[in-house]
Amino acid sequence: MQQERLQKIIARAGFASRREAEEMIREGRVTVNGKVVTELGTKADGGTDHVKVDGKLITKPEELRYILLYKPKEVMSTVRDPEKRTTVIDLVKGIKERIFPVGRLDYHSEGLILLTNDGEFAFKIAHPKHGSVKTYHVKVRGVPEERLIDKLRRGITLEGKRTLPTEIERLRTTGRHEEEGNSWFEVKLREGRTNQIRKMYQALGHPVSKLRRIAIGPLSDSSLTAGAWRELTKAEVRLLSTTKEAARPKRVTPRPAPRRKTTTKSSPKKTQSKKTGRASASSSKSSRTSARRR
Repeated sequence: MQQERLQKIIARAGFASRREAEEMIREGRVTVNGKVVTELGTKADGGTDHVKVDGKLITKPEELRYILLYKPKEVMSTVRDPEKRTTVIDLVKGIKERIFPVGRLDYHSEGLILLTNDGEFAFKIAHPKHGSVKTYHVKVRGVPEERLIDKLRRGITLEGKRTLPTEIERLRTTGRHEEEGNSWFEVKLREGRTNQIRKMYQALGHPVSKLRRIAIGPLSDSSLTAGAWRELTKAEVRLLSTTKEAARPKRVTPRPAPRRKTTTKSSPKKTQSKKTGRASASSSKSSRTSARRR
């Protein structure tokens, strides 16, 4: 069997995502043939080498599972919770493989989330560089002015780092003035900072009162209700694995106004001087011609 990077072997075996496997290696939790390994570039043969994580031997890869769950509010999108709150794993019954959530959906939000034991698949979906665009329906208090929403579209600075340009569409509103009613927006996000959408609208003075993820890349399912889940079809797995991220909206940088060309009129004196110069040259030429004739 061909040698592969340790994090890939661990991810394919369903122990963790590739990013989590890299962290395990850095922390010295991985051994190869009894020797602790901390270098991320280390390779091994998953078929012949004894690779262990926290002392547990990695055996042949498990059957790969791909699950789409509608996470209800007040459920943790983690494998386990120190405070003993309900997690997304608790909602998926009858799956013997060690699955884990792909990315996060905050405790007070609801909507679609993927669970799998395929680390490579999870890495592609969740990583900002390769990840699929996530689509949300967001309800905020009040009616934000369009100029404020344009700021979010272009990107704002949150905690010292600027957000990427974001696609935002106003869906509907129940109020006529800024302080009245509520507004619904569709937001397409390409990065996954913690509570990013909530922080974006909070920065405008219009806090989020409801947030629902309705699509992960091209994948959506309006028939799933809170707490319900289903396995992805082979076609859906293939679609998510091969979908390329749409082009990001470019930051709009205002161009400086073009400079107007100014035409400077010649002064009468300069014009007169040029004419006089031409006249003098003509007179001199005539004088030379007359001298030759003589």
